[in-house]
Amino acid sequence: MRELIFPVRHDGEVGLQAQIRRHLVDAILDGRLQADNPLPSCRRMAHALGVSRNTVVLAYQALADEGFLQSRERVGYFVNTEMLDEPVKLNVQPLAPPEPGSLTDWRQRLLLRPSDQPQLSKPKNWRQYPYPFIYGQADPSLFPVAAWRLCSRQAMGVEAINRWTEDRFDEDDPLLIEEVRTRVLPRRGVRAASDEILITMGAQNALYLIARLLAGSGTTIGVEDPGYVDARNIFGLTGARVRPIPIDHAGMVVDKSLHRCNCVYVTPSHQSPTTVTMPMERRVELLETAARHNIAVIEDDYEAEANFISSPTSALKSMDQDRTVVYVGSFSKSLAPGLRIGYMVASASFIQEARMLRRMILRHPPSNNQRTVALFVSGGYYDALISRLQRVYRSRWEAMGEALNTYLPDSARTPSFGGTSYWVRGPDSMDAGELAANALPQGIVLEPGSLFFHGAKAPKNYFRLGFSSIRSEKIPQGIKLLSEIIKAGA
Repeated sequence: MRELIFPVRHDGEVGLQAQIRRHLVDAILDGRLQADNPLPSCRRMAHALGVSRNTVVLAYQALADEGFLQSRERVGYFVNTEMLDEPVKLNVQPLAPPEPGSLTDWRQRLLLRPSDQPQLSKPKNWRQYPYPFIYGQADPSLFPVAAWRLCSRQAMGVEAINRWTEDRFDEDDPLLIEEVRTRVLPRRGVRAASDEILITMGAQNALYLIARLLAGSGTTIGVEDPGYVDARNIFGLTGARVRPIPIDHAGMVVDKSLHRCNCVYVTPSHQSPTTVTMPMERRVELLETAARHNIAVIEDDYEAEANFISSPTSALKSMDQDRTVVYVGSFSKSLAPGLRIGYMVASASFIQEARMLRRMILRHPPSNNQRTVALFVSGGYYDALISRLQRVYRSRWEAMGEALNTYLPDSARTPSFGGTSYWVRGPDSMDAGELAANALPQGIVLEPGSLFFHGAKAPKNYFRLGFSSIRSEKIPQGIKLLSEIIKAGA
């Protein structure tokens, strides 16, 4: 019995049965349980762990069904000797310590060094901070757990399992493709055939595939400045020349600087990071310039529906008469970043090549996840979630705007019509990197803005305040505290 005393958490994410099962399996595979000794009775084990007898009964029965235990009538449960006979552990001799200077210098062999690029970062335990003004993170309290569990159970049905356990090579879940085509894209004014859609592992996977197909040595890609850091890094890894294109009150500036670009990356719905929405006149100008100069347009349509002033503007792709736009969308901002399900829309010939490239990298995103998302959309849960997020985010957007007006009236911020963040310019003498470092011990997490700018002479007095993962009632106090930190450092 002494080998089986282990703690169980009644308030943990893992259920009691699962905890008991895990500890017992570890004890069996580690050889701590002898095959000729019965396990403690269900009643005795339940008393020792502080759980109900039925919980232990179900855990024992499950392990017996899986072959770890054997039930002997009127005697009890014993370890299945066949499990002990399996070569669970390998007898591996420890390696001798390497000779000085004999280790391979991989830094000299690498042709790419992504770790050398500037990257956005946040504390891993950011949820423990009272004022997490960080961007792109979901509020778990808004996630429709019951609806997601229902769709997950449906995706685990026998018929569904038979579908997604097949090796589809490079095919996507047909139900998800159909839901994206008929339910998701029409919300953005985009019409597409099934062979013009590819499911990706989030928007970044889509951008990587696009970059590999369109960019390389000898090509020039125009990117917004300031702009999305990961997109700039992805394009930079291809060997292409990355040309910064300035941002004004209407988004990316369309002028002669675009003429020498082979591709241009743009976030017209909510420019990243300034949140500026590109007006219709600028969109028409961009598409006409792209068609005239044979420029491929990569549209990242993140946060497209988070517009709190008026109806969302249709996607650039909806106006694409010349088929020059490659459209990128994602479920990350609406469902969860960790889900890693996105999609791209382009001409069938482009999607075919992207599909073949994806096949060589990961074949396709996990089919079970694709089916769960498809059921979630088809059941109307996605539309209900979008509606709920718009209401909640509008409340937080208003709270943030009022707090900035009250406590940071001297700061300047780009006019915002939606999204889940504010782009703020502090005093010219302020260093947002130092501000972030000073704010962290006070429980405030924010993003300095210098990384969003291209080049070494980036301004240091910009920062981004996200509100997707902080409740409305906490925003004013957090901004007030931030203002005090700014004044103290002035």
